Amino acid sequence: MRVLAQVAMVMNLDKCIGCHTCSVTCKQTWTNRSGMEYAWFNNVETRPGQGYPRRWQDQEKWRGGWRLNRRGRLTLRAGSRVARLANIFANPVLPGIKDYYEPWTYDYRNLVNAPLGEDYPVAEPRSLLTGKPMKIEWSANWDDDLGGSVEHGDADPLVVRARAQGEQAAEKVRAAFEQTFMFYLPRICEHCLNPSCVASCPSGAIYKREEDGIVLVDQDHCRGWRQCVTGCPYKKIYFNHRTGKAEKCTFCYPRIEVGLPTVCSETCVGRLRYLGVVLYDADAVTAAASVPEDRDLYEAQLGVFLDPEDPEVRRAAERDGVAHDWIEAARRSPVHALVSRYRVALPLHPEYRTMPMVWYIPPLSPVVEALTETGFDGEDAGNLFGAIDTLRIPVEYLAGLFTAGDPAPVRASLEKLAAMRAHMRAVNLGEAESGSPSEAADAVGMTGRGIEEMYRLLAVAKYEERYVIPTAAMGEARRLEESALPAECSLDHDGGPGMGGEGIGTGGPGPFGEDSGRRRLPLVSLENFHALRRRQTGDDEAQR
Repeated sequence: MRVLAQVAMVMNLDKCIGCHTCSVTCKQTWTNRSGMEYAWFNNVETRPGQGYPRRWQDQEKWRGGWRLNRRGRLTLRAGSRVARLANIFANPVLPGIKDYYEPWTYDYRNLVNAPLGEDYPVAEPRSLLTGKPMKIEWSANWDDDLGGSVEHGDADPLVVRARAQGEQAAEKVRAAFEQTFMFYLPRICEHCLNPSCVASCPSGAIYKREEDGIVLVDQDHCRGWRQCVTGCPYKKIYFNHRTGKAEKCTFCYPRIEVGLPTVCSETCVGRLRYLGVVLYDADAVTAAASVPEDRDLYEAQLGVFLDPEDPEVRRAAERDGVAHDWIEAARRSPVHALVSRYRVALPLHPEYRTMPMVWYIPPLSPVVEALTETGFDGEDAGNLFGAIDTLRIPVEYLAGLFTAGDPAPVRASLEKLAAMRAHMRAVNLGEAESGSPSEAADAVGMTGRGIEEMYRLLAVAKYEERYVIPTAAMGEARRLEESALPAECSLDHDGGPGMGGEGIGTGGPGPFGEDSGRRRLPLVSLENFHALRRRQTGDDEAQR
């Protein structure tokens, strides 16, 4: 057993309101520059829908992720190493700009400079790539709020797959569309345990950091082969056509290193994101990703995660160089609690065999309103459990998204969420005492106290409970900063992903808070980050 630690994320889809604040703040921080106009490291998709880029889940077309060969060993879906080397100078299989969208702006000058006349001037859309007038036909959120479902809804790969399973599944999907039910799915890079993008890169420019599991692109070594775009099944790597480099979500690692959450987490209106440390057995990853049946991959990945309360695991972690504060952070990790202890969070498309580390709690919210409209008690445990199989969004659709088609883990997660609602309602109405057993808790194999602890984490958790992020070692951080002084950081070059607007080169405001712009003299100190964090999270207005 070789113990490693990874910073991971859980998103509670029950709380996402589709406001796109996370997308906008991520865009402003990381991709607001030439060559990345079409790129969204964080995007929020409406489900059902085609997603971004269009139909990214169709791996028969895009050939991302892993598959098992005839000998039962993992191989890239894009082809073996020899086959990819033979075609290295050919265009890889990757989405075109029409599958993403052609970014545009508007000719606002025409509104100001148009001569006086009887007609009102208009701001004509113009392409940000060519500067020429264009017709808007697609965008990163064209399916937003089912806006394009009438014309494009049938193109959702999960809908196509569900309808191919038989008449009964097809009827469920058709009924879902007639009732116009939807939910939101925020997506970032999964920072996988078994990343296919890393294995796809001929230059070795993409790597997974051993200290925290974050997957990054070395801009100095990237040669623009674009094989990583093909290899990523989630299509979360983008090609910068200005610099000729691949770029992706960095999990805001400069913030993570100093104990601050990612920008998307910090600015999330619904407070649906959780960040924490997960301990896992690195020696078990390949075997878990190689199980023959796709439906067994969820349980296999759970088996890779280690219990930080286990004394043997703690000793092994210390032996393998995991810092003590990281082990303690893993014990308090909300991600470990939601994934392994309560088992309500599920991975996104485990059948890609990349072992994703951004997990999701499936949505349940509309079931209460739906029951109430029929005249039944919408929060009664018996009614809730019975209604799960009749949700307007079929359990089979959620299973296709999160558990490779196995509905059992999805139903178990939804039942625990329903039991939590029923139990907390009984407590709030005085029908049961806090911490006491209840019919709802017993039905899902949990105690009343366990249900209430899960409720506090999902509903009323404070900032420091949602984001349990250990900081990098102070001495190590200073040493790394000092070693970087003579040379320019590869992410901070002109137009690079570390670019922070006016602050770059002046030491002014940058992408990670005040005084985080690149300087020619000393880099920003670790203490400045912590001062900013205290000011952002403190209750005293004088500190803000």
